[in-house]
Amino acid sequence: MLTIYGVYRSRASRPIWLANELGIRFNHVPVIQANRLADPAATGAPLHTRSAEFLKVNPNGHIPSINDDGLVLHESLAINLYLAKKHGGPLAPANVAEDGQMSMWALWAATEVEPHSIQVIYHTVGKPPAERDPKIARAAIDALHAPFAVLNQELAATGFIVGGRFTVADINVAEVMRYAMTAPELFDAAPRVKSWLATCHARPAYVDMMAKRNAEPA
Repeated sequence: MLTIYGVYRSRASRPIWLANELGIRFNHVPVIQANRLADPAATGAPLHTRSAEFLKVNPNGHIPSINDDGLVLHESLAINLYLAKKHGGPLAPANVAEDGQMSMWALWAATEVEPHSIQVIYHTVGKPPAERDPKIARAAIDALHAPFAVLNQELAATGFIVGGRFTVADINVAEVMRYAMTAPELFDAAPRVKSWLATCHARPAYVDMMAKRNAEPA
């Protein structure tokens, strides 16, 4: 059976969304980020990313990780590509060309978008007000206009990223783009991206994941 390690308020939201889409039953182990705890070493502290128990699963000390019948994997976007290919169906690559495209877009999201989108959310709503830096947020927003334009153009043909249908590529990229939603000017300048993300977020599997995410303590 599949086990997913990580709280909903983390990148574990990505494989949880995908598992919902695929109808995969999974065991959820809510590992929290150590930096969210006042004292991770305190007696009775919840399972966290620096807990000895979890470091046996992922010695990097990050979430999410999965254990799929003995196969342990880390890195959320790679986990999603693996699960989609294992379980098949329309979310998975239909051929080796689509496989390459889906890998390309996952790496694109991780390198071109996420380093900036994560700074957008951190410095607009993610950090306590005293720790937010508007200059960092502005620099990140400015850096995202180019990749947003790239994706906007890619979506022109079919409205989806690979194969003219909703796939794991859309989940992976949408979860990275979500961090930038506190900068609506990016989406206003890329209307296809805005429409595509709304379509992704209207899917019942996403709605279910996000409801559980919002129910977790902030």
